[in-house]
Amino acid sequence: MTILALGVNHKTASVEVREKVAFAADELEMALQSLTQLGHVSESVIVSTCNRTELYCHLEEGDLTPVIEWLANFHHVPAAELSQYLYQYADDKAVNHLMSVASGLDSLVLGEPQILGQVKQAFQQAKEAGTVGTIFERLFQSTFSIAKDVRTHTEVGQNAVSVAFAAVNLAKHIFANLSSAKVLLVGAGETAELAARHLSEQGVAQMMIANRTRARGEALAAAVGGEAHSLSDLHYLLPQADIVISSTASPLPIIGKGLVEQAVKKRRHQPMLLIDLAVPRDIEEQVGDLDDVFLYTVDDLQSIVSTNRKQRETEAEAARLMIEEQALSFAAWLRSLNSIDLLRRYRQSHQLASDQAVQRALNSLAAGKSAEDVVTELANRLTNTLMHTPTRAIQDAGRRGDLTALAAYQKLIKD
Repeated sequence: MTILALGVNHKTASVEVREKVAFAADELEMALQSLTQLGHVSESVIVSTCNRTELYCHLEEGDLTPVIEWLANFHHVPAAELSQYLYQYADDKAVNHLMSVASGLDSLVLGEPQILGQVKQAFQQAKEAGTVGTIFERLFQSTFSIAKDVRTHTEVGQNAVSVAFAAVNLAKHIFANLSSAKVLLVGAGETAELAARHLSEQGVAQMMIANRTRARGEALAAAVGGEAHSLSDLHYLLPQADIVISSTASPLPIIGKGLVEQAVKKRRHQPMLLIDLAVPRDIEEQVGDLDDVFLYTVDDLQSIVSTNRKQRETEAEAARLMIEEQALSFAAWLRSLNSIDLLRRYRQSHQLASDQAVQRALNSLAAGKSAEDVVTELANRLTNTLMHTPTRAIQDAGRRGDLTALAAYQKLIKD
């Protein structure tokens, strides 16, 4: 019996490779059921996100090759090509990996909270597909419990570790209530999108997106409920903005001191926060000399991000110790389950032999055989039956020279 974790993630494969083995939501049920039809896969859960695709399987035997071949065949990718990007963990390491993933310790952004919800959703989909049994029910509930404890008792998910998140946190410190602030995002690339989503989570309802390509700006505006504009509109957008976050790929500054000076006058000197996340700069350095204007660059935020990353790493070490303890607890439960099953089968087999011997003795008594002879025969029969399997096992261990097994049998006899 083996618990397997097999997959690819942002560390082992490019986005092009990850896209090839991603599972669409509408094919997940069929995939799970197909996987458990391999024969030796008794339980399965598939976690598929933009940064990872992972198969969690409970195997009756330890051969992983059929699972790798199944994943390759399902996505029509040659197994030899796929194997170079795969990682695999078995038993205790697989359990530890799952718990680390759900706790955000294996994420692209250390400590990010979204992955726990994604793992929970994957587990629920597997339950609905009928591919979760006793082992995985206990495993995933233990995983959700430790992920919650990590989030509650450590600060691994606290403090900004991206410049976009740091920019939003900075805005929170300057503006007491972001929900009433009007924000101008200059640029609509990945950094701007991340900032927009963080702002939306903080309750910002008024967002303007100015971008060189109108279609890209409209797409981001639609995603966060904002307004799309072109860069040529900056002269009248700036006076409306309490917060400006700029992140274009322009080789030259696109927001000059004069433009901001005019905006401040139209705002009647209400304070403005300008955050320049671009390299090279989008906002002229001299803008920071203006009254009622707070200008921060990507360098200012990088020092904050660097400090916060170190703090998260420290908290992650504490989280890993918590996960290790939970994984050991699950392993102990799994061992106890195995011993319970073994004892149950052992008792059942010998109970049958005992019932047969007693019935034979009763028949002998009914036939007039002396009670002493019947009891002696019953005792001999039961002794031979009970000793047969252990005797064979000890003889086999002796022939193989299996000293570990012989030591265990010796301890059993002494006890």
